[in-house]
Amino acid sequence: PTLMIVILCVCVCVCVYVYHVHGVTGHDHVHDGHVHHHADHEHVAQIDRCEAVEFDAIVPDASGVPLFFKGDFMWRGFHGPSELINGSYKELIEQHAELGKINAALSMIAEDSDKHVFFLLNDKVFSYHDQTLEAGNPKAFSEVFPGIPKHVDAAVECPKGECVRDTVIFFKGCEVFHYETQTKKVKSSHWTHMPNCTSALRWQNNYYCFHGNQFTKFHPVTGSVTGTYPKDARDYFMKCPNFGLLSNHTERERCSHVPLDAIASDGLERAVAFRGNYFLREDETHRDGWHASLVSEAFKEVQSDAEAVFSHARLLYIVKDNKVFAYKSGEQYQLVEGYPKTLQEELGMEGPLDATFVCGDYSILHVIKGQQMFDIELSVSPRAVVHEARLPFPKVDGAMCGPNGIRVFVGAEYFEYKTPKLLAYSRMRPQAHKITLEMFGCDH
Repeated sequence: PTLMIVILCVCVCVCVYVYHVHGVTGHDHVHDGHVHHHADHEHVAQIDRCEAVEFDAIVPDASGVPLFFKGDFMWRGFHGPSELINGSYKELIEQHAELGKINAALSMIAEDSDKHVFFLLNDKVFSYHDQTLEAGNPKAFSEVFPGIPKHVDAAVECPKGECVRDTVIFFKGCEVFHYETQTKKVKSSHWTHMPNCTSALRWQNNYYCFHGNQFTKFHPVTGSVTGTYPKDARDYFMKCPNFGLLSNHTERERCSHVPLDAIASDGLERAVAFRGNYFLREDETHRDGWHASLVSEAFKEVQSDAEAVFSHARLLYIVKDNKVFAYKSGEQYQLVEGYPKTLQEELGMEGPLDATFVCGDYSILHVIKGQQMFDIELSVSPRAVVHEARLPFPKVDGAMCGPNGIRVFVGAEYFEYKTPKLLAYSRMRPQAHKITLEMFGCDH
């Protein structure tokens, strides 16, 4: 019977979507996802993850920032260039020749109550705390995860409440192993309906199996898949400006996990949210309540990548590259004569800015730079800062003020405050809300 199960597994679980890039050595050069050979003295090239990369592992770090790994390279977050792994986890590269590439990675709360990142290479486990390899590591895989076969393809943590008990889910071909971290019990099963996962990620309490350049959302206990899958990871888990030009812009922009660049009301009580080349605008005529359009078509002077936005006196202001663009709101946005102006001329300060917002008909503009919030009185000239406060967020992606108060956007979440004063003086973060689920109505 065991032999029959193995044969069945091999027959049904066919691994597709293969994309292979060799580990980069001193003589290897990677460009656009392909390896080229050059001399040691030349600059080390980067891998473009928008070129259909199949990741070796994906894992959130202790701060919750997702890390993507391929060969000797890694990426932090959903956009930005690749970097060499040895800048952060040098021991993994030192063992590369002997153990090979990263098989899997996961993030768990360890016995010291801190979050640790575990990397699985061949038959070894490397445990890191704040990018520092813990004493006694690496350890034998069988010592850390007894009962689990080595050379797994992917792994992901599943905390109690989402699984019955604190669990790590391991993937090896079509076999799936649920390992309870406290009891060390192992339950194995065959998810023949699922693609072979080459990496796995728990993100916003959802579970994703990555295969090739695609992903499938699954239930962590049963493995059931609901919805239309697979989907292309480049649409939802990374910022790829030149990808997906023929896809459904609105679904992609609503449900992308890439942080927003900026958000505001446009002066006509319609929220507008910017990300890269596109912006979303509230639109009751569309099924999902939002419609995506190219920034370059509606705001041709801005083109893309808005830095901050706010509305005042029925005008929508967009900040980019130390310039301020003012637009009249309507069915079409029209640039106001005399704009763009320099940020210094318009607001009396220098960029870059992280977020801006005005509440209702008030004339105070709230400007967020790093952890500081500056209040600028818009009714006087020249404009200058009239108040300054420190926020409980190290970095903010956007902020807007609406009928129900202020929303501050940080990564994949937003936080609500009743007034600017509460935002300025509260040291505790309120309950986090999921942007894609609670604001845009996505299920993945």
